[in-house]
Amino acid sequence: MADETPTQARDLPPAAQRALEEARARRAARDAAAAKLPTELGGRDGPEPVRYGDWEKQGLAIDF
Repeated sequence: MADETPTQARDLPPAAQRALEEARARRAARDAAAAKLPTELGGRDGPEPVRYGDWEKQGLAIDF
């Protein structure tokens, strides 16, 4: 994490350090995969509505 100091990371057990490193690798892979996707033209701004359950825009239900 950005606010994590080296001292805090050393104080963690080895399993926790491995878990943090795996999480960093998964986030990097996710971000790299998202960067490869083409830009949607005319789509909604913000998070994907299907994933986050945001099925309305300005109070109106929208159909995909």
